[in-house]
Amino acid sequence: MKRPLIVGNWKMHKTIREATTLVNIIKAGVHKMTDCDVVVCPPFTALAAVAMLLEGSKIELGAQDMYSEPEGAFTGEISPLMLKDVSCRYVILGHSERRQTFGETNERIHTKVAAALKYNLLPILCVGETLQEREARKAFEVVKEQFDHCLGNLIAQEMERVVLAYEPVWAIGTGRTATPDQAEQMHSYLRRLLNEKYSSTIAERVKILYGGSVKPDNMAQLMAKPNVEGALVGGASIKAESFIQIVAHARTTNMPTAFKR
Repeated sequence: MKRPLIVGNWKMHKTIREATTLVNIIKAGVHKMTDCDVVVCPPFTALAAVAMLLEGSKIELGAQDMYSEPEGAFTGEISPLMLKDVSCRYVILGHSERRQTFGETNERIHTKVAAALKYNLLPILCVGETLQEREARKAFEVVKEQFDHCLGNLIAQEMERVVLAYEPVWAIGTGRTATPDQAEQMHSYLRRLLNEKYSSTIAERVKILYGGSVKPDNMAQLMAKPNVEGALVGGASIKAESFIQIVAHARTTNMPTAFKR
């Protein structure tokens, strides 16, 4: 049976005061929902304050990005050791906004994934196609290229600590959402790629999340698909009520994953 993983990506929102208010409301709203894993990813400035409030709770802390080196002359960057120092367990890597706005390549993202694993952080690796790529029928080709190059030569023991997040770029912050069938089609494809590159065991163990205008009213339908195991939530994660409802709806559908040995 699949245990949902819901990750809130707050992006560049919330001052420290706003972040602490938000996380306190989320804590109160999900504390009895023990059959779902929840992660919040505030901006860097709020990580330490949020970490203190999460002590003793079941909510995990994540970061929105990081650099691949532990320290050095990299002005403006955040290292994996710094994230560990503020109790982060997860880190989002390869988000489409990092790729498009900041020009991150698959190869650069791979160095970050490898560094995260080296320093015992769990990477949430984002993959997904643009609208032009989907309309040109290149969605699977693009996602496979991202999968191959961002994961590189990770061994099986490393791969089972990675979370994959399929985020169709055309659905991020646009209000458009991939249909449950479209999401399932790509998630199933990613599961097959995991089986081909690693094994059926790894294919079963790696969680694959959906990201792209996730809301309370579409979460249950997405989760009803056998290969959708949770969500990477953007805008709805900075509204406490919406995020709590998404967690609740994710829990209502508890189905086995579709992949078979």
